[in-house]
Amino acid sequence: MFELKKTEGKARRGEFTCAHGTVQTPVFMNVGTQGAIKGALSAKDLKDIGCQVELSNTYHLHLRPTDTVVRQMGGLHKFMTWDGPILTDSGGFQVFSLASLRKIKEEGVYFASHIDGHKIFMGPEESMQIQSNLGSDMCMAFDECIENPSPRDYVQKSVDRTYRWLVRCKAENARLNALPDTVNPQQMLWGINQGGTYTDIRVDHMKRIAELDLPGYAIGGLAVGETTQEMYDIIEAVEEHMPVDKTRYLMGVGTPSNIIEAVARGVDFFDCVMPARNARHARLFTWEGAINLKNAKYITDDSPIDPHCDCPVCRRYSRAYIRHLFVAEEMLAMRLSVMHNLYFYNKLMEKIRQALDEGRFEDFRREYSEKLARRI
Repeated sequence: MFELKKTEGKARRGEFTCAHGTVQTPVFMNVGTQGAIKGALSAKDLKDIGCQVELSNTYHLHLRPTDTVVRQMGGLHKFMTWDGPILTDSGGFQVFSLASLRKIKEEGVYFASHIDGHKIFMGPEESMQIQSNLGSDMCMAFDECIENPSPRDYVQKSVDRTYRWLVRCKAENARLNALPDTVNPQQMLWGINQGGTYTDIRVDHMKRIAELDLPGYAIGGLAVGETTQEMYDIIEAVEEHMPVDKTRYLMGVGTPSNIIEAVARGVDFFDCVMPARNARHARLFTWEGAINLKNAKYITDDSPIDPHCDCPVCRRYSRAYIRHLFVAEEMLAMRLSVMHNLYFYNKLMEKIRQALDEGRFEDFRREYSEKLARRI
């Protein structure tokens, strides 16, 4: 459960406790979509770079190796040898972004696998059953991720259906947790706020789902085409109606600057594929801004990626060497770069928490929010 330790303005410093440990918040969850970080990082690597929470994907694991196989292997923690907290998303985003020929009905969504085209049905109960088989600590409600922009009438109908799906998710999660052979009977269901860029729909939906008294709440459907200011405005509007004593999760966001600004607006949990994805294309984060290691100016640069970073990569390798690995298309280039970027994000959260502990978060925000958005 969540304990709010301290605030500075809207920013929150807290602790979240679940079956697999206590998480210091604000926190960035490292995304291991299919039970592994893209870029060849293992569970041991995650420990070494300061990861607190690993995030995996319900849709992908349902298709490969299947959630029944993961269950037979003792659950996702044992399968991937990660002993810390795991959050699984509901699969909703992937159903709406990857799957083809989807048909949305009240009972759920009929769609074709993006891998081989075979037909699949997923509804609230199925999503809960898959996530229960995975044995994650936090499971996300099944929702519709609405395209942006979408007509107001469609958004309202979708949000109403997402609410009804959440009620079904809550009932099924409770049923599964009560079974004697459940992988993780302490699994917690978090609800998701939707509503596109219609602030009034967002606020009304947040009020309704808050009444369900869930352990945590997420803001979903952002970072999908709206402006950065629109995203911040929505967070501010919704935050006022999020329970103070429950965790707040901003899904799929974002840049280091986005995270600092969202913390300032009251968010506790974050996830994003950006640090790993950017790293695989030689775009690396530093405390002075982002760099592109493929630039010719780094050919003979013997300094680390970031002189202010003490990650395992910066302690040992030069920009010139890692650039060479990219040019030579060596797999090690991705591994080292992903390790650095994820360490940077985890260290960013550590610095945010320290600033909150010491009552100087606003100073930290002024120093780094714009600086970390630069490209150098």
